[in-house]
Amino acid sequence: MIVTLGLNRSSRAFFGPSVISRSCRLLISKRLNSNVAKTTFKQENQLLVAQRKHRPVSPHLTIYQPQITWYLSSLHRISGVVLGMGFFAVTMAFGVSTIFGLGLNTDNLKAFYKEKVPSWADLTMKAGAAYLFVFHFGNGIRHLVWDMGKELSIKGVNRTGIAVLIVAAIGGTSLLFK
Repeated sequence: MIVTLGLNRSSRAFFGPSVISRSCRLLISKRLNSNVAKTTFKQENQLLVAQRKHRPVSPHLTIYQPQITWYLSSLHRISGVVLGMGFFAVTMAFGVSTIFGLGLNTDNLKAFYKEKVPSWADLTMKAGAAYLFVFHFGNGIRHLVWDMGKELSIKGVNRTGIAVLIVAAIGGTSLLFK
């Protein structure tokens, strides 16, 4: 390789491996090889379990003071999942009914709902859907405000959180009794 670069023998001796570097490599390789132990997969797992027992445990959430942002973030995710699953279930029911000719349509569903669902269950489902929808919508607007770079201070975040709760209470109640 050195020859292809146009270097002569004296240059190759200068650029080649020295006695010191060869002896250092030999010493390092002996040192590395002397610490290697052959272990089985089971022994490695036991070693890992033993090491994990001595790891420090991170603080649990109970040492922190709960914030409104925690609750609103969790509720926003939960409301999105619940609403999405409900809409998906109804859509799939109508789609499957159409494909297999089961006769599920809005008139049949309305008649079933009026006959079979008690008034307390009707009110519970309507309240759940109304409050979750308005809360999720309001919190989505809150996130859009944040995306514009506004209300990002602690006061602003708390203020918008309280506003979302107030809007959800008023809007959910309004939708519930329509």
